[in-house]
Amino acid sequence: MDIISQLQEQVNSIASLTFNTFGTLQRDAPPVRLSPNYPEPPPNPTEDSANFADQPKLMSAALVKAAKQFDALVAALPPSEGGEEAQLRRIAELQAENDAAGQELQKQLEAAEKELKQVQELFSQAADNCLNLKKPD
Repeated sequence: MDIISQLQEQVNSIASLTFNTFGTLQRDAPPVRLSPNYPEPPPNPTEDSANFADQPKLMSAALVKAAKQFDALVAALPPSEGGEEAQLRRIAELQAENDAAGQELQKQLEAAEKELKQVQELFSQAADNCLNLKKPD
């Protein structure tokens, strides 16, 4: 897998961890009184109160680990060659190569279509000859 694909996978992993972390914290957080005008909220019937205290630490550790892996992948990227001007020049070269390849493919497509048309004509002639050779019943 190339480095860009690995970076994309890592970003997806970080996003997934983030959403899961926020969702878990929202789901398991104890109720809080919003205002003195409201009654005291009922206690959250969680069976693993001690486990809830450890979850944010574990989840944040997983997020930090994923972020460090992402940083390591970014550091592994090859350095840019010669700045923006060199990159623009390289893009122009690649675009020219792409255009040349596109023109070659277009020529090959036209030749293949011409050959297909010839084959269809020959097939049609062969089918007509076969029908003409049949004896009427």
